[in-house]
Amino acid sequence: MMKIGSKKWRNIIYEGAETLGIPIDQGKLEKFSIHALELIQWNQKINLTAITDPLEVAVKHFLDAIAPVPDISPTGSLLDIGSGGGFPGIPLKICLPLVSVTLVDASRKKINFLKHVIRILELENIRALHVRAEDFAKKPEAARQFDVIISRALSSMTMFAVTAIPFLKKDGVIIAMKGPLSDHEIRTLGSSVNKGSGAQGAASDKFEVHVKRYALPYLNLNRSMVCLKEAEGREQRAEG
Repeated sequence: MMKIGSKKWRNIIYEGAETLGIPIDQGKLEKFSIHALELIQWNQKINLTAITDPLEVAVKHFLDAIAPVPDISPTGSLLDIGSGGGFPGIPLKICLPLVSVTLVDASRKKINFLKHVIRILELENIRALHVRAEDFAKKPEAARQFDVIISRALSSMTMFAVTAIPFLKKDGVIIAMKGPLSDHEIRTLGSSVNKGSGAQGAASDKFEVHVKRYALPYLNLNRSMVCLKEAEGREQRAEG
């Protein structure tokens, strides 16, 4: 039987990452293994994940978490809202070591876990904060300070996008990681987000929605990466 951290488990991540166009070396695989083992161990005490099968942990957590790597600048700042067990923020940090990463979660127990993983992996320029995203957005250190705002913990894409907007730097991107989406859902998201942002006094249609669809290997799961970017000319329209 395959075990988390075994050679077979690492090969699944290595080969799966190749199919996603993401190079993974042995050092990164070792960090993924440690993260996964700690996740399963801590999960016996606190609710971090419902996914415990080794194959599903490799695919649904780690391969899915690193899928955005080709679409994220290797430098800059990233905010992971509702990081939970550290996904996607910690695997992204491992793959993009020069990116400054902030993980936020409303659960103190989950933040304690994240701080533990950060410490044992000896990751630098990454922090885990016990705070609600809505409260964090009010702090001067957070407003308009992030190049990428990302989340997999989505109850509503529109709610996440509206929550993320105050953090977004100019030319930044909001990334929502979801399962299969219909064209209708995508159109509804764009309309809802722009309506919500317009209510805050900004120009209408200031965000463009782009969707990247992909399949996770081994389990053949269809996924969608929804990216929201400020439309070109938005500032001119707002000033006019």
